[in-house]
Amino acid sequence: MSQNYKSKTIATWLALLLGSFGLHRFYLYGLSDKWGWLHPWPSLLGLYGVQRMDLLGQDDRLAWMLIPILGLMIVSATLTGIIYGLTSDADWNAKHNPGQPIRASGWAVIIAVIASVMVGGICLMSTIAFSAQRYFENQVESPALAESKEPDKASAPSSK
Repeated sequence: MSQNYKSKTIATWLALLLGSFGLHRFYLYGLSDKWGWLHPWPSLLGLYGVQRMDLLGQDDRLAWMLIPILGLMIVSATLTGIIYGLTSDADWNAKHNPGQPIRASGWAVIIAVIASVMVGGICLMSTIAFSAQRYFENQVESPALAESKEPDKASAPSSK
């Protein structure tokens, strides 16, 4: 194999497994890739949200906002893995390996695409469910809070 060859199989698996941290971009474009460096920060914020919820419980509103960011980063990475895996070998070679002979991908790419669809779908549905649950829980006013907002009739001065 040529030293500069960029494997579609490796790029697809990197997108699936560590794509939320941009490793697939670093593999393809090097450490100077600006888009690759934009991946880790939202993912780390989402992981911080998971840690906050673990430490402070489910009532931490900052965790509510940060955890879906991690979910969206994972979904984005799996979508990238699907796109990489479904790109034809000729198109992949023309973009990432110009001037080199076309190499067949094999079954490892297909397995990575199937895994990306499964992980991405589960993560997307979980993110939507988590966000919706937190939103609607926040909209429901507790009875104790509603009573405290009503003026106390016994202590109100009566007008005669």
